[in-house]
Amino acid sequence: MSEFDKPMYFGATASTFEKARQLRANITPEETILWERLKGKQICNVRFRRQHPINKYIVDFYCHEAKLVIELDGKIHLKRKGYDKDRTRILNELNLDVIRFSNEKIHSNIEEVLRKVTLKVNKRM
Repeated sequence: MSEFDKPMYFGATASTFEKARQLRANITPEETILWERLKGKQICNVRFRRQHPINKYIVDFYCHEAKLVIELDGKIHLKRKGYDKDRTRILNELNLDVIRFSNEKIHSNIEEVLRKVTLKVNKRM
């Protein structure tokens, strides 16, 4: 089985993998803050991946064991509500749960974010 064929990628293409690699090299400050708290199985002893290709999308963080997507929303998302809603619907159709946090929430209350992620992971396991 090639890397592209693994179930955790839901049919992502080579170009989506390449774009994900580029995004991992240009992580935002908010993604860095959350990644420092997710990596190394710090939450519920499950692995999170960052800038993970799923189908035609690249999600900010993904836990395959819990089928959980975490998205961080900066100011650009205020103008993309329809796109984000459609994207979430499609991810839900893949049996993935999506939770979103604003960049402001990452800065103002990371502990609350982590509690919500922990609850979601526990619920999905």
